[in-house]
Amino acid sequence: MIKAVLFDLGGTLHVCSSSEDRKLWFAGRLISRLGEYGVSLDISSQALARQLEANAERYKHEAEATMRELPPVEVWNDYYLREQHLGRETLEPIAEELSFLYDYERVCNLRRPHLISCMQALKSDGLRLGVISNILARSIVPHFMAEYGLEEYMEVVLTSAGTGIRKPDPAIFRLAEEKMNLKPEEMAYVGDTLSRDVRGVRNAGWKLIIRIDSPNAARRDKGLAEMGWRADYEIQDLGEIPAIIQKENARC
Repeated sequence: MIKAVLFDLGGTLHVCSSSEDRKLWFAGRLISRLGEYGVSLDISSQALARQLEANAERYKHEAEATMRELPPVEVWNDYYLREQHLGRETLEPIAEELSFLYDYERVCNLRRPHLISCMQALKSDGLRLGVISNILARSIVPHFMAEYGLEEYMEVVLTSAGTGIRKPDPAIFRLAEEKMNLKPEEMAYVGDTLSRDVRGVRNAGWKLIIRIDSPNAARRDKGLAEMGWRADYEIQDLGEIPAIIQKENARC
C-alpha cells in the first residue's frame, strides 16, 4: 500500500521557462550583484550570458554522470565563473546567494495549477508528502515551499545540494525511506523526467512513478524512451494524482 507521495520541484511543482532576453538580463544582474560585494567582472552581459550557458551545461553533464552535486563555491569557481579566476576565498561567502539567484531569477518559475488542492486531497487521504529535488542552492526548495504555501504539507525535503547526491542515484531515495521509516513498496514519486525521476525511482525499487508532462524534459530525456524507460502513469495535471493513488491502493 502506498503511504507516501514525494515530488520533484522543477518541471513538476512548477514549470520553468527562459529566453535569450532573460539570460542576458540575468548576466547583468549577476555582474551588478557581484559589484555590490566589491567583485568586478571585466566582461559584457552578452559574453557572460554565453559563458554561463556553456559552463552550466558542462557542469550538468558531469554532475549527471557522477550523480553528485558539488558545493556551491566549487560550482561557481570551477565551472560557472571559471574564466573569471575569482578564487574560492572570494566566492565562498557569496556562492550560496549566487546559486539562489541562479535558480530563482535566471528562469521564470510558474507554479502548476491545482498545486494546493492536490496536496490537500492527498493529505486528506492519509498520504505523507515530501520533496526530492536536484538543485544547486541549498536554500531554494525551502523558499519555494514557503512561497507556494506547501510547508505544512511536506514532511521531508531532500535536495542534491543538501545531500551531495543527485537523482537518479537510489541513495537519495533511500534517505527519504529512512527519514519517513517506510519501505520502497510504500513509496510513490511524481516527476517530469525519464533521465532523473523515472530512472531514479526504478533504481530505488519504489512502488510507483508518475510522470507529469513538462516542455523542458525532452532534451534531457532524448533516447531514453527507446531504451524502455517508462513511468507507470503519464499525466498532464497535478489534479490527476489523488485518483491514481486511490486506484493503486484499492488494489491492495
